[in-house]
Parts: sequence; structure tokens; C-alpha cells
Amino acid sequence: MLNGKVVLITGGTGSFGKMFVKTILRDYPNVKKIIIYSRGELKQFDMKQMYPSAQYPQLRFFIGDVRDLERLMRACEGVDVIIHAAAIKQVDTAEYNPEECIKTNVNGAQNVIKAALACGVHDVVALSTDKACAPINLYGATKLTSDKLFTAANNIKGSRDLRFSVVRYGNVMGSRGSVIPFFIRKRDERSEFLPITDMRMTRFNISLEAGVELVMWALGHHLGGEIFIPKIPSYKICDVATAIAPNMKQVEVGIRPGEKLHEEMITTTDSLDTIDIGKYYAILPSVSFNHTREEYVKHHNAHFVEQGFHYSSDTNSQWETVESMRENIKKYVDPEFEVK
Repeated sequence: MLNGKVVLITGGTGSFGKMFVKTILRDYPNVKKIIIYSRGELKQFDMKQMYPSAQYPQLRFFIGDVRDLERLMRACEGVDVIIHAAAIKQVDTAEYNPEECIKTNVNGAQNVIKAALACGVHDVVALSTDKACAPINLYGATKLTSDKLFTAANNIKGSRDLRFSVVRYGNVMGSRGSVIPFFIRKRDERSEFLPITDMRMTRFNISLEAGVELVMWALGHHLGGEIFIPKIPSYKICDVATAIAPNMKQVEVGIRPGEKLHEEMITTTDSLDTIDIGKYYAILPSVSFNHTREEYVKHHNAHFVEQGFHYSSDTNSQWETVESMRENIKKYVDPEFEVK
């Protein structure tokens, strides 16, 4: 699928980008070029040490910001596939720096679309978040706007052989700023307690590998305009704390600004446009000039979910246990992890 192709990853030095590059190099040894596009010089330097140019000549590193359309256009020359992972992702950071969040997450998304339209790109997959579903914080609102921009972009592509789609998923195990490394650090620092925002809190759980698998699947199967959502388990935040440090006291400290008690990925209103693909769900675009709903269903060999269907972390049918969380942490986050 990617052999002979030129792939550009915005935000390519992040957790997802590094795993995506690792996967491409393993599964597509004849990929023509992989362009890492990001604004962090130090992170690019660190990633270059992992992939020396003499051994990995197909990798290119571009310093650039998705806010900078001119630079992005230059980077996209000759590109076949764009994976858009660049974003301001921290909820509290977005609340305190709203203009910066909008510039990156909304204006940056529009710049990716403009560059793809202008440079002959064939496939664009943008990464989203469960916080884009019925958002209550600015981060979620900007990502919902981004999702709408990408799905609607299919209607302005004209005769171009170009497809835009989105993948949406929940908390990634071990990613920067996530709760698992935070709890492990608190435990190893011998803190007096583990701070729990709310004992009732639940979240969706996915590994980086599963996130990459979803993006790869989307690249190979999208018609354009879909928001793909994986069927993944939920966890209770107090169970994660118990899995990491069963002997530490858990103290409820209150929900942070812009934080939800439970996360959603499909609302009851979304269910009117949602199809069940098997391993994944897909929310179809509300307006599509390229494909009918019947064509989407046939292409994905899918069926519509029941009206009123609601995919939320607190009513999920799949759940992680304390033991399964320990196994996942050891498998996906820290091979040396031990319960202390």
C-alpha cells in the first residue's frame, strides 16, 4: 500500500509519529520517502539518532509548522499520503492559550487541506480524539472543527484523485502527558498518595500500535469523508491507579477545567450517520457530493447502527480489569514494569 509512495507525517516526532514510522519501515521496506514535518528541532535531532541517514536514506526531516502554509506547501511537493498528527493536545494548555490552540488545530488543519489540494496528494488521514465528540473544552471544539474541515474537503476536491478521512480514538497508553506515566512517576517518587480527579471517571483505552493499525486500515479502505472509530475497551481511573500502585492511597482532587467525567466517541445524534464495519465504526459525512450512504455501506460491507446508539466510556460493553491493565502496561508502555 505504501511501497513506492511518499508519505508526510505532520507532528511526526510525537508518540504516534514515531510508532507510525517504525511500522512503515517494518511493513513497507520499499516506501519511497517518509517526511517528518514538525517544529521541534530537539525532537527531530533525537529521532535522527534513532534513524541514521546512512541506514535510512528514505527519511527526511523538515522543520516547519502547520500554521505556515508556504512551508507546508514546499514540504508537500511530490507527496502521495499525508498523515496529520500535529496538534496542541493538552486540555488545560488549550484553555489557557485559546488563540494558539485555534491557530494550530483549526488553521493548521485548513493549511493541510490547501496543501493537499494544491500538491497532488492522493490520501489524507487526520488524527482526532474522543474529546471532539460533544466537546466541552476548547481542545475538543477545535478538533471537532478540524474533523468537519477534513470530511467536508472531499466536496471541494473537484476531479482530483484525493480522499480525506479522519480517525478518532481515546486515550493512548503511555503517550506524552497521559495518566499511566504520571502514576508510575508518582509511585516511584514515593508520593504520599495518587491524585484521582474523580473516582467515577472512565476513559477509553488504546495502544499506539492499535492507533497506527487504524490509520493504516483507513488508508487502505476509505472512500473519503468517514470518521473511523475503533471498538476498544474502557477503564476506570481508579483501576489504573490500583494496577500501578495497589498499596498507595488514592485521594480525589476534583475534575480539572474542561475535563469530562466520561468520554464519548459517538453521540446518539451521530448514530443516525454511523455504520458498523465490524472491527470499527464509521460516522458518515452529513453532506457528501461524491458518494451516497448506500455506496458507503456497500463499500465497507457494513450496516447502520440502531438509532439511539451511544458509544461512551461509561456504558461500554468492553472493560479493562486491574490485571489486564498491568499486562498492557508491561506490553505497551514499560517492559520492565513491576507492581510495587
